[in-house]
Amino acid sequence: QVQLVESGGGLVQPGGSLRLSCAASGLTISYHTINWYRQAPGKERDLVATITTVGATNYADSVKGRFTISRDNAKNTVALQMNSLKPEDTAVYYCNARFQWSNYWGQGTQVTVSS
Repeated sequence: QVQLVESGGGLVQPGGSLRLSCAASGLTISYHTINWYRQAPGKERDLVATITTVGATNYADSVKGRFTISRDNAKNTVALQMNSLKPEDTAVYYCNARFQWSNYWGQGTQVTVSS
């Protein structure tokens, strides 16, 4: 059974940092394109960052230069390092794994940026 479990969310002040982690079981992270999405209340789920099977990364314009996605194949995890956080980064963050016809989601982790 495939599971993606996000962790690391929480409350942080503007300008602060958080590191999200996505731990996979039942699938091999390195064989999948891994995406981080986020969804704020009343808004659509938006793509934030991607890391491909060959390690190529891509970011939404709104987070470029502030967020970094990385993969640890030995631990079968993907991280999202978030720096210089802004109130508009507040959302539930979801991990997503895709390979051919397979598409898996985690349950999400809440990130709140507020003073």
